[in-house]
Amino acid sequence: MKEIGILSLGCPRNLVDSEIILERLRQKGYIITDIDKAKFAILNTCAFVKEAKTESIEAILDLIELKKKGRLKKIIVYGCLAQRYGPKLSSHLKEVDAFVGKIGLGQNYPHHFYLTPRHYRYIKISEGCSNFCSYCIIPTLIGPYKSRSIDSILDQIRSLDKEKISEINLIGQDICLYGIDLYGKSKLEYLLKDIIKKISRIRWLRLLYLHPAHVSDELLDIIRDSDLICKYIDLPIQHINDRILKLMNRKITKKQIISLLEKIRKKISQVAIRTSIIIGFPSEKDSEFGELLDFISEFKFERLGVFLYSREEKTAACKFSPQIPKRTKLERFDTIMQRQREISESINRSFLGREIDVLVEEVNRDLYTARSEFDAPEVDGLVFIRTKRKLSCGEFIKVKITDTYEYDLLGEVI
Repeated sequence: MKEIGILSLGCPRNLVDSEIILERLRQKGYIITDIDKAKFAILNTCAFVKEAKTESIEAILDLIELKKKGRLKKIIVYGCLAQRYGPKLSSHLKEVDAFVGKIGLGQNYPHHFYLTPRHYRYIKISEGCSNFCSYCIIPTLIGPYKSRSIDSILDQIRSLDKEKISEINLIGQDICLYGIDLYGKSKLEYLLKDIIKKISRIRWLRLLYLHPAHVSDELLDIIRDSDLICKYIDLPIQHINDRILKLMNRKITKKQIISLLEKIRKKISQVAIRTSIIIGFPSEKDSEFGELLDFISEFKFERLGVFLYSREEKTAACKFSPQIPKRTKLERFDTIMQRQREISESINRSFLGREIDVLVEEVNRDLYTARSEFDAPEVDGLVFIRTKRKLSCGEFIKVKITDTYEYDLLGEVI
């Protein structure tokens, strides 16, 4: 029996690649099963930062142990780690049968095997990146920005609409630039208008990863005016100090970031803005970290991801000096996270007594977990619901918020 399983690490973009790989293997006659039941194992790795590389290596070692016990026949390591370090790793990890780097997955790839829960899907509309942020290995590792064709995206969405999917998440390294390689200019706004016309059953459309230097007024207007698009903007600013932003090659200034954020809050009522920041970038001074901390405190992002700077070879920032000691990075990380916990708790308290629509995620007897439109899958908070009523995963219901926590909410069915 050709039973094969896959373990997918890293971001949702990796997860989409894993789905495509499994569908191709299924069409070739392989039986797709859980990794612990498979005879052939594929590990789709991430090598974006040090922590991701460590996780990938640990996963390889776990699979090697299964092979030694006779549970696995073959191990294939795919993706970013194999792309960066395949030859070096193959000489040390001889139990791995093949290291396969990232391969082009094509425009009209087969896509009927999904690894997400049945009620939501990720659709990757682009691959690679051409922004060349100084800390990021993606342009070197994966290559320049490549967009899928509009027709292939719409075909997939039409198919999902027939399946009564509740939520679609459009993903890419910087989806604001969608189409620039194919059509000579960004076509994200055109794509969204087309999607809005085509969808009849899907209720939520979420946009993930908008580079702040590329957000247009037209895009914000579409988000504001569409009942389909979640009022959730994922906008990684990475820093707020002008010197650090320039070193990062972010192609945007503090003044421009503030102007954009104020415009978003003014245009779109009750919007949730998620951002990410990097702590401990080379040469980051205490005063520059303090400037970032003050800005986070003042602006009060609804959602915030904090990352320690990871020194990656073959990036421009790898050669910057001085590199910040890990201890200093961790101290700054703890300071930011404590401040954000206070901010998040305060924002959540404002939901007390409000009625909101939520999407049911998991069912566990009388306790259900759900998400609001202000929370992306797997990375943001949850709404817990206690009810005797039987709810279904993927169902939209209205709840009244009865209690709040640092990152989560408690609600009752109305």
